[in-house]
Amino acid sequence: MSDAPEVTSRPGSGPPHRPERAWWRELVEIAALFVAVGLAHLLATLLGHQEPGPVVLVGLGAALIVGAAVHRRSGHRRLGHRRAVRRRRVALPEESGRGMTLWRIRMRVVERPGRLATVAGAFGRLGCNILALHIAPTGGGAITPAGCDALDEFVIEAPRDLAPQVLAAALTEAGGHDVVIVPARVTDLTDPGVQALVLAQRVGDDPARLPEALGELLRAPDVEWRRPGDTVDDGAEPNTTMVVSVSPDRALLVRRPELPFTPTEAARAAALAASAAHARYHSG
Repeated sequence: MSDAPEVTSRPGSGPPHRPERAWWRELVEIAALFVAVGLAHLLATLLGHQEPGPVVLVGLGAALIVGAAVHRRSGHRRLGHRRAVRRRRVALPEESGRGMTLWRIRMRVVERPGRLATVAGAFGRLGCNILALHIAPTGGGAITPAGCDALDEFVIEAPRDLAPQVLAAALTEAGGHDVVIVPARVTDLTDPGVQALVLAQRVGDDPARLPEALGELLRAPDVEWRRPGDTVDDGAEPNTTMVVSVSPDRALLVRRPELPFTPTEAARAAALAASAAHARYHSG
């Protein structure tokens, strides 16, 4: 069997087309070489017999060497400048956002056309950049005040000298209710759906890591085991504590004092606990 590549052609199109050799370009290069040699010989003949002839030739040679070196150095500088510009263009948010800070903002809003544009305009006038937005249903009346039917949660990049009180006042004027502003982290930019899948895989492999996974999912600093009959913080702010049932005799108490939990977060926590319980049952 031959290893030579096949040459195919369409029926009726004749033999395969072969590119013509650029013989004229080779002739031009040879002619240029002859001209350069002739000029060099003529220059050497005219100047070699003169008193300053050798000095002129040496000076011309040195000038050519210096010119080539300068051209090479300037080329390296231009290349370095272009690379620096490209690095600045693809800089990470942490590198390009010096003098900025991340905030996580949640507020209740009335769903009506143009409301989100008004809120975005308020951010823009204060020099803020919206990095993430999640809109969740409000659930029951225990969470939603009269007249509001959506929870908007933003992760924004704001000027470091912008006071949270000023930001909250601007958002309230734009139509927000019960504005809550807390510091954010880069991990808050992770898509909640993707994060839930990753954490479900983690607790599926090791159900004992459920408290850690719940704390990461809900961004809650305090997660601890509870048994039936154990007391829960009665003096806590509404919706800042959550009890997640894991088994008939055990549950997890999750606290997040600075930011109330939403019905969507409660559903995600219950699904993650069910995943851990399922993995524990089947592994046993």
